[in-house]
Amino acid sequence: MRYFMPVDVYEENDCIKTHADCWTKFGKKALVVTGSHSAFKNGAYKDLEEVAHTKGVDLVLFKEVEENPSVDTVMKARDFGLAEKVDFVIGLGGGSAMDAAKAIALMLAHPKADASYLYAKGDSTTLPIVCIPTTCGTGSEVTGVSVLTRKDLQVKGSIPHKIFAQVALIDGKYLLNAPLQMLRNTAIDALAHLWESYLNPNASDYSRMCVVAGLEVWKQNKDVLLGQQALELGQAFAMMRAACFGGMAIAQTGTSLPHGLSYSLTVHQGLAHGLACGYFLAGYLLQAEAKERDYLLHLAGFTSLEQWQDFYKAVCLKIPLDKVALEKAKNSLLANPAKLKNAPFKVDEKVLEAIIYEGNHYE
Repeated sequence: MRYFMPVDVYEENDCIKTHADCWTKFGKKALVVTGSHSAFKNGAYKDLEEVAHTKGVDLVLFKEVEENPSVDTVMKARDFGLAEKVDFVIGLGGGSAMDAAKAIALMLAHPKADASYLYAKGDSTTLPIVCIPTTCGTGSEVTGVSVLTRKDLQVKGSIPHKIFAQVALIDGKYLLNAPLQMLRNTAIDALAHLWESYLNPNASDYSRMCVVAGLEVWKQNKDVLLGQQALELGQAFAMMRAACFGGMAIAQTGTSLPHGLSYSLTVHQGLAHGLACGYFLAGYLLQAEAKERDYLLHLAGFTSLEQWQDFYKAVCLKIPLDKVALEKAKNSLLANPAKLKNAPFKVDEKVLEAIIYEGNHYE
């Protein structure tokens, strides 16, 4: 067995300030990669700016990262970073910002390469990377994965380079004013990471240790996700921690079929990533051995598969998916042999149809 986790992780209140020396050491000029709104509303960028000013670090802001970041955006940010002569990259936000930051750091370290280098096997050297999550789903702060959208091919998927951040700074306070639906979307993504990592041929005692720990903290926030309880700081940290454990787990195993099916729905249907993954979780669990399925449901705080499905319906907006969209998702995954292998059972078209249709009691 092997467990590889090279990221220096810090989790506490005022983490950016308390551990300033852990990220300001990378240079005097940082490219901050983020989206256009949330990092400014939740105070994360302000915290970053205050510390940078105190430590004599200049921040160069790129705030154009879209949901499901594209190769075009990565290359635009790379060119901007080269022009500004940055020393390191900070991914600030959700999975989109952090995934984009990793790819941008790769391309900054290879200034003469064009976009095709993102998909070329070879040197994965990057500029130093700091990840600061402000959502509770992706776990990208501790994975080597960068998921990008190729607009030319209308596909979404991981690039082949394994790119880990040097430092991850986790602070639950950035969730406190987040919209409830964002919390729901990202928390379902974290749950998908945990369940998919456990039911995975690459799973080990070490990766499953992360899954068990992650599910124990994930289930503490079900009432928050149902809208029955206000989010408090301790719970916000628990939600962040569950996402981080999920990231640590999939860093060892990779994701599986629900994620593979989700990509087509996010690209072609505009469905939020977490909701798209969650849509297929019941069907995926149905393919597992009953003992493992019941164990995973229990760890997440559910007494049955039906209770999980009721929970999913309650926290997710109604999903208008027709058979055409679902068939497109199925065919897209059938064309991805690597992802098909990341299930602990034999997968063919019939199995995928069972996951998509027989396990789906949401409509």
